[in-house]
Amino acid sequence: MLIFAALLRDSHETFRSVQLTKSESRTVIKITVARRYAQALFELLDQSSIEVTRNALDDLSQAMKESDQLHHVVASPAFGVEEKIAVLTALGDKLGCPPIGKAFIGQLVKKNRVGFLPEIAQAFGRLVDQAKGTQPVTVASAAPLPVTEQDRIKVRLRETLKREVDVTFQADASHLAGLQISIGSTVVDSTVRGRLRDLQVTLTRE
Repeated sequence: MLIFAALLRDSHETFRSVQLTKSESRTVIKITVARRYAQALFELLDQSSIEVTRNALDDLSQAMKESDQLHHVVASPAFGVEEKIAVLTALGDKLGCPPIGKAFIGQLVKKNRVGFLPEIAQAFGRLVDQAKGTQPVTVASAAPLPVTEQDRIKVRLRETLKREVDVTFQADASHLAGLQISIGSTVVDSTVRGRLRDLQVTLTRE
């Protein structure tokens, strides 16, 4: 386990150049730490274990978000470290997580970083996509799009980006109409809500 101790040291960078709120600072630090953990795990896995580990991390993160009982076990000081590891390891077994992945989750618990798991899973997924040369894209619309429309959007995105894409489609009624396409930090927003927001910004500046 010494390799984990060496690879998974927390980030304690100080952000002096940008004035951030406390909430923004916590978010930036959380993302930075998550990337380091994800990179450490990615480098430890062999090629055959990467995709199954990605799926297990995604499913485990989703379970933590959706299950109040699991969230309570993970977050509550009433449960000891070994108890938390036992619960998460058992769940990891069910999700097909390889031994290194389960050992990694155990280290997150011991370092009190298991709450970072959703961000770590997201960062790990990006590393996998980068290794495959795949661009993750999120497309949000007011209502679920028909399969034919989804296929058309995927083709257009592949042609535009000139690479394979991994598209996640989401429905959000607050968009009213149009599409919001997120590619990394770039957001193309043609939704009614997005246009209204842009209009509000324009009017505020005048």
